[in-house]
Amino acid sequence: MTEVMQDLPRQRWALTLSYDGSRFFGWQKQADGLPTVQEALETALSRIACEPITVTVAGRTDTGVHASAQVVHFDTAANRQPQAWIRGVNAHLPEGVAVWQAQQTAPHFHARFDAYGRHYRYLLQSSPVRSPLLAGRAGWTHYPLNLDTMRQAAALLEGEHDFSSFRAAQCQAKSPVKTLYRAEISGSSEWIKLDLHGNAFLHHMVRNIMGALVYVGSGRLSVAEFEALIAARSRLQAPPTFMPDGLYLTGVDYPPEFGIVRPPLPEWL
Repeated sequence: MTEVMQDLPRQRWALTLSYDGSRFFGWQKQADGLPTVQEALETALSRIACEPITVTVAGRTDTGVHASAQVVHFDTAANRQPQAWIRGVNAHLPEGVAVWQAQQTAPHFHARFDAYGRHYRYLLQSSPVRSPLLAGRAGWTHYPLNLDTMRQAAALLEGEHDFSSFRAAQCQAKSPVKTLYRAEISGSSEWIKLDLHGNAFLHHMVRNIMGALVYVGSGRLSVAEFEALIAARSRLQAPPTFMPDGLYLTGVDYPPEFGIVRPPLPEWL
């Protein structure tokens, strides 16, 4: 069957999916067989397509990091309706991951290289006691936080900067210079939301920014010191990387020609 399908015209499909990162060891397939989102998705897609499927993702996520609107593309000779790539694939996926949208797209569409913007939200609980109902799904600190100073510091991140102070040592990006179009703190004193929209992100960049903003909110770092941290371009002077629990990839931007629609944030998030 696979040999016959290789001779058929191939279609390129784009999928939008969400997943609970606490159930997986990150996005990328691993040689040791640990459960990853990529492995689960490719297995389910291959069953529906009746041929091996390999997906290309907009952006890899680490262990514990979630997505409400991740995007992938894949090629297949299988002639299926969109609902087959949604309901059919979901029937073969494990708990914690689901496909929301499926659409045939242009043969030259590339989920990673055609993305010109990415959206992240970090959900943080500031409370003496961590809610057990959101374990793994929201970050937590027992310190009371000053949202006003956190907003002032976050605003300094907007624009083009060298984000080396928020870059993981193992980051493979060619350049630490990225552009943030939006860096906004919102919410209440107990439930704080950090929204970042940028052209691209470094490894651990959002978690490192969140960690530094928590220092600002708790008074361990002033707004002026946060600004100096950006200018220092040194990870050695920065606060520790914050936990992955509250981090969500919430959308990816593509040129209109591809018709990839970014879904709104879930109401619960």
